[in-house]
Amino acid sequence: MNSSSQAITALQKAFPDNQTFLRGSPEFDELNGSYLSAIEGDIIPAAIFRPKDKHEVSKFLHITQPYTSNGDVKFAVRGGGQQPTHACANIQDGITLDLGMLTGIEIRDSSVSIAAGERWGAVYERLLPLGLATSGSRSGKGGIGGLSLAGGLSFFSTREGFIADNVINYEIVLASGDIVNANKHENTDLLIALRGGGNNFGVVTRYDVRTFKQGPLWGGSVYYFTPSFPSQLEALVTELKKPNATAETHLMLSIGYAAQFGQTMCQNQLYYTQETETNPPVLEPFTNIQPQIDALYSMRKLNVVDAATEQTGDAMERQRTSYMNTVIRADVDALQAAADIYTAALEPIKTVEGLVCSLTLQPYPVSLLKKTAEAGGNSLGLDPANGPLVSILLLTYWKNRSDDEQVFQVMNSTLQKIKNDSRVRNQTVKYEFMSYAASFQDPIDSYGAENKIKLQDVSKKYDPKGLFQKAVRGGFKLFT
Repeated sequence: MNSSSQAITALQKAFPDNQTFLRGSPEFDELNGSYLSAIEGDIIPAAIFRPKDKHEVSKFLHITQPYTSNGDVKFAVRGGGQQPTHACANIQDGITLDLGMLTGIEIRDSSVSIAAGERWGAVYERLLPLGLATSGSRSGKGGIGGLSLAGGLSFFSTREGFIADNVINYEIVLASGDIVNANKHENTDLLIALRGGGNNFGVVTRYDVRTFKQGPLWGGSVYYFTPSFPSQLEALVTELKKPNATAETHLMLSIGYAAQFGQTMCQNQLYYTQETETNPPVLEPFTNIQPQIDALYSMRKLNVVDAATEQTGDAMERQRTSYMNTVIRADVDALQAAADIYTAALEPIKTVEGLVCSLTLQPYPVSLLKKTAEAGGNSLGLDPANGPLVSILLLTYWKNRSDDEQVFQVMNSTLQKIKNDSRVRNQTVKYEFMSYAASFQDPIDSYGAENKIKLQDVSKKYDPKGLFQKAVRGGFKLFT
């Protein structure tokens, strides 16, 4: 019996309540096929283990330690399964620790306590009747963990900061099996490390996230045609660079291609986070585009649940999926060059079956970047003095595995051309967003040498034997 089999047998004996699902069983196939990206489901672990609470996570680490501590057995940690980076939440021939059964939402005085297996949509539904909201995924189906450990933007980020900056406490099971909290009063170095450090320090089982008063907002989507995209880039940069820019907007601009349209199209996803009965003036440059596709216009008064549901509908599930990204300064010429490079690159892959792809621009306004210091800091290394910035996401969905290599090659080449162009223009920023990073990227290195050393020091302190470096190989590691 090999080490993986021995570890799985030990789990089955310790947890007789059908929580360890073996390869080939119906439960296994359903779970392994439920990732956002079908590419992640191509990975076949030997077993999937589903703990019911934090104590069972601790017990899992104790039971498997004889097999994982020397690197013989590898394991992965899965939260919501929404991040498509290859092998970040699944492990070939190892054990996937699936946190989907860790559920529970508790409303507190100024925060909401969320178990790691919950979805943001459920959180928003609990908060809505109370007139509250929190900074979480824009998609209601998004899992709690990914964006809370990587940074990430919410509908309210311009006003409230990164999602991770709004996490005031992480409950985490360390490699030793100890269950600790990381907040501004205890294990503060771990708190800062977890705000951007990914899966390098332990298994987070609960997130306590700050809440705030929030009523209805205004938002939705506008679809239009490519000749108008340059004017939208100008409007975006103009808004970001206003000395009195409002913190009540959340703006996303995309240009891309979908097989069902048969042509390159554009989309603006726009939100104004205060209640209004009509389209606010600050959004008019982005909504008054002509011509546009009236049938797809969805700007309206809505609540956070509505907005998150609409975002869920825009995403595609169980398709082959690729994310990769870079960040540049808010410069019209550099953004236009990125759009030109991207649209030209699409020509050879437009025949790929089921192709849906976009170059999506997401601003990091100065107001967002300033929130990090107010929240106590994170590990991302972003300085407000360098803002405003714009994240450039290359998002691609397609149907068939046979097209993987071509799609990856085209998109990787396109990303490098965009980065090179922005570098020549002196508009480049080293930062890469972890949740949008491809496996060949190195977001932790992009945080800067000083922050990386701090993260490595925290890892040595809380995981001295390096379990989450050696046995958990998925995601982005601190030591290579």
